[in-house]
Amino acid sequence: MPDGSKRLFAAAGVASEGRSKYRFLPSAALPPDLPEGPVPIADMANAFGVTHRTLHFYEEKGLISANRIGLMRVYGQDDVMRMAVITVCRETGMPVAVIQELMDELRNADSQEKAEAMFREALQVRKRELTAEMSTLHRQLQQVGDLLEFDDSIEAQPLNDNQDSAGLTAQERRCLELMAEGYSTQRIARALDLKHDETRDLEAGIILKFRANNRFQAIAKAVLLGIVQA
Repeated sequence: MPDGSKRLFAAAGVASEGRSKYRFLPSAALPPDLPEGPVPIADMANAFGVTHRTLHFYEEKGLISANRIGLMRVYGQDDVMRMAVITVCRETGMPVAVIQELMDELRNADSQEKAEAMFREALQVRKRELTAEMSTLHRQLQQVGDLLEFDDSIEAQPLNDNQDSAGLTAQERRCLELMAEGYSTQRIARALDLKHDETRDLEAGIILKFRANNRFQAIAKAVLLGIVQA
């Protein structure tokens, strides 16, 4: 980040008109060119890239508070500092309820180091959440890709309605039905009185006959062709 584009603060002993209950806040980037005194709501909104409605929402949630100078709504420097922390949290996608919990915890910070540690822990938790979400998205993308691939194969190589369910044997048909019901390979082996390796080979043969890449594709194709019901 270029020098001068942001101001960093480490808010130790912050107090504004006796309202602030925060002795320490974690370091966060402040927008440049904010006045040192009370900040009008328009300047506050522009500085942090939010709407007046967003600021009112944060006030309703107890995250910041405002005073009035005549008819003008203004924020103290402690509110500006809290808003900087809130903005960082929101940019990571942290829910408002979680931010509220974090800000409540920060009220009890008895040192700058403690406030920084609390903030870092909250960011670590968010990082783990995002990693889990990415894993889920990758799995869903793979499933969509698999469906598109097998759907293209249906159009390219349609099965003849006169064919006997893609040439399945009675045993393969029964195995396919169990696969569609969500049976694992081990459960299918017990149901068909087969060894595990025999069942695995049976499933592999079914997947091959449906020109599929995996069990999921084979079942989906069989359902679309009306061979089995999901």
